[in-house]
Amino acid sequence: MSIKLIAIDIDGTLLNDQHQVTSEVKAALDEAQARGIKIVLCTGRPIIGVLPLVEELGLDKQDDFVISYNGSIIQDAHTKEKISLHGLTHEDFLDIEMTARRLDVHLHTETEEHIYTANRDISPYTVHEAYLVNMPIRYRTPEEMTPDLSIIKMMMIDDPEKLARVEQELPDFMRERFTVVKSTPFFLEILNKNVNKGAAVHQLATHLSLTSDEVMAIGDNENDLEMIQYAGTGVAMGNATENVKNHATVITKTNNEHGVAHAIRTYALV
Repeated sequence: MSIKLIAIDIDGTLLNDQHQVTSEVKAALDEAQARGIKIVLCTGRPIIGVLPLVEELGLDKQDDFVISYNGSIIQDAHTKEKISLHGLTHEDFLDIEMTARRLDVHLHTETEEHIYTANRDISPYTVHEAYLVNMPIRYRTPEEMTPDLSIIKMMMIDDPEKLARVEQELPDFMRERFTVVKSTPFFLEILNKNVNKGAAVHQLATHLSLTSDEVMAIGDNENDLEMIQYAGTGVAMGNATENVKNHATVITKTNNEHGVAHAIRTYALV
């Protein structure tokens, strides 16, 4: 069965280490679209950090879609209408914030418009995230985080060695109540229990009357695992984690070797 939808992670996958879409990758995306294949960016980034790239690549036409916040939001890229949104409650925020304090790990909270942190000495990883996704940072104490805020996700952020220790020490209720996934060695993301990239790609495919056999998914990190497992053609980047590679259908070249272009030309444009 031919591939009709390609879900592509951004950081470490679509972008090379210079945070660029190479001309080779852009050409492959253009050719796939010309063949009628739908290209959907599927990222942990907030929507505000995705739309400039969506526009740059011409993925904002009628019936184009984008998946952000690791699957928390599925959005029509042309009309900006949300197909699906799953966030966190104020009670969730309080429980996660208290857990982060007990584990002595930096934490920040994201809505659709801002990154909020209670760390007076703002973590460099929060600054990195703000720069990467073009989102302003606001300092707020936990008491100032009111129930009217629409929280999409929270992130425990710290040095990779410390975050690996924190991941092992998470209390059981965290994984029981939430989706917890490491998107980079220094980001541990906490999301609504119903959220992951695989569930979002599945929902979008169903919305478009497509089967998993008609879907290709390309990614490199642990937050890409579910969509790679869901897709009929699950592609791990050459720079992917070993776990992602072990669960992929095929392995392509690295993000610095135009791996997305290689995957599209090898498995979709045939």
